[in-house]
Amino acid sequence: MDYGSIGFKAGLEIHQQLDTKKLFCNCPSKISDKTDYSFYRFLRPTQSELGEVDKAAIMEMMKGKRFLYTASRDSTCLVEADEEPPHEVNREALDVALTVSILLNAEIVDEIQVMRKIVIDGSNTSGFQRTSLIALHGYAKDVGIESIALEEDAARKIKEDSKTVNYGLDRLGIPLIEVATSADIRNPKHAREVAEYIGSLLQSTGKCKRGLGTIRQDLNISIREGSRVEIKGIQSLSGIEKVAEIEVFRQLDLIKIKKELESRGIKKDDIENANSIEVSDVLANSDSKIVKKSLSEGKKALAIKLPGFSGLLKREYSRLGKEFAVHARIRAGLGGIIHSDELPGYGINKDVFDVLKKKLGIEEKDAFAIFLGRKDEIEKAIEAVKERAVDALYGVPEEVRRALPDFTTEYMRPLPGAARMYPETDIPPVRITREKLELVKDNLPEKPEEKLERLKREYKLNEEQLVQLMQSGYVKEFESFAKRFPELKNTILRTFLNHFPELEKEGIAIEEINEELLEGIFLSLNKGLFAKEGIPEIIKYLITHRDKTIEDAIDECGLKSIDKEEVRRFIRDVIEDRKEFVEKKRESAFAPLMGVIMKELRGKVDGKIISEILKEELSKAIYHL
Repeated sequence: MDYGSIGFKAGLEIHQQLDTKKLFCNCPSKISDKTDYSFYRFLRPTQSELGEVDKAAIMEMMKGKRFLYTASRDSTCLVEADEEPPHEVNREALDVALTVSILLNAEIVDEIQVMRKIVIDGSNTSGFQRTSLIALHGYAKDVGIESIALEEDAARKIKEDSKTVNYGLDRLGIPLIEVATSADIRNPKHAREVAEYIGSLLQSTGKCKRGLGTIRQDLNISIREGSRVEIKGIQSLSGIEKVAEIEVFRQLDLIKIKKELESRGIKKDDIENANSIEVSDVLANSDSKIVKKSLSEGKKALAIKLPGFSGLLKREYSRLGKEFAVHARIRAGLGGIIHSDELPGYGINKDVFDVLKKKLGIEEKDAFAIFLGRKDEIEKAIEAVKERAVDALYGVPEEVRRALPDFTTEYMRPLPGAARMYPETDIPPVRITREKLELVKDNLPEKPEEKLERLKREYKLNEEQLVQLMQSGYVKEFESFAKRFPELKNTILRTFLNHFPELEKEGIAIEEINEELLEGIFLSLNKGLFAKEGIPEIIKYLITHRDKTIEDAIDECGLKSIDKEEVRRFIRDVIEDRKEFVEKKRESAFAPLMGVIMKELRGKVDGKIISEILKEELSKAIYHL
């Protein structure tokens, strides 16, 4: 796609957790599932210093949620519970933010003033997030940097039902650096490249957390005739490119829908004046399990006409019917809606479908939506759906959306404005002196491009390895171990780039893998006590058995090294047991046999040794056939 021709514009907001203590107290920045205490809160919006109330905060209040907070004394104090005033800004975190600002060529402000940003979705016990502007007007390669801020991370959502949201307070208060770019990003690929560079620069400070959830990317994106949409919570660098591509198709489709509604002569009043009609009696004759369950619980079924929307609710990229359902859920807690573009279906046959159309006065180009629930819920849901249907007349609404695992997005709330900001009165401002800046400049880390060239030169790594290593944040650890165990360089690299992500996917807390543990593993490997393939099993064992030694891990995991002659005897036995298979496949038998042997010997013998012996013994067997 020619992104320039459609007026593609995008900017990134990158949020990186810092590996320091919390921003406004002395608690450690660590995640803990332990619960020592809990409490409930209800949150309400407040006016900004200009007397305005943010529309996104009003929308959150309308949900009527209550919030359950659970916490451990290992990672929280009264500051997180909003029962004690915040302490002064963490100076170590501030130094990191100043370092990043200088690396991004930004203009650092003279005085750091903490602000309150109203957030009443429950993710902050106080009803606001504390944030501080650090610098403005920088640049990273060919993209401008609008601002760099230092703020507190939000609480961690644990679970949610129709009335209550449960948050863990362990993450609340962890320092975050927010880097916001200008809208200079030209296409989805460019967005990914910019994020990769900024991510590498952040990791170069050596003070950033690593692993899933420690860095989050938000994408602000628009096209010609579209609107600015903020997409929050993109978890991976590859996801940035894919989310941007899909969002472009979504906006293009919404623009087509707008034009189609115009051609059908649909006006705002047509939608707003559509009356709801109870259709419980009609749907009682359907075979829909969803309908029968709702009606048996004493709930109602109401429907409204959506004039001109036939064929527009279930398209490949825009899925307006799903959008309507999300708005109904957010506004009223309604589980979902059924719309006519997916009927007949859901147990609603053509006869019932036709009766519904007649009762609602549906004409050829009209659609309709069915709502199931309590009458008060349905009334709120209908208003939400009507509002979103009206928005369709104007194309792409300005809004905040969340990134989903399949790289599509889902509506969250209206785009917030300046009305949610006001000064923090409990924390004194911090003057940034010339002496302070000079001290930070004297201790700057290598820039990513400089480090890339040095690593390439010193460790003979290829481009793909270099990029992966820089993005991983384990450069310092890699260099430390590679210098002590140069013959294990590739194994050490594979541990950080391959084993760590795989272990994290299995639920292993990789942040608990410390230098002492890795030193013991590499030292034992260097002595030949086990094979490199056993590293993941040993890490898993030691993380879950804190009182055990590396020797215990080798024994318990069955990874004790065996000599070459024993390996050779085992391989000969495997070939003999599969003689007919070898006779039939000959050299092609190598890969299947290798799989069988590695299953038994993985971690006990180096895979390279097994491969060499298998080739020798397989050649001998084929020769004697």
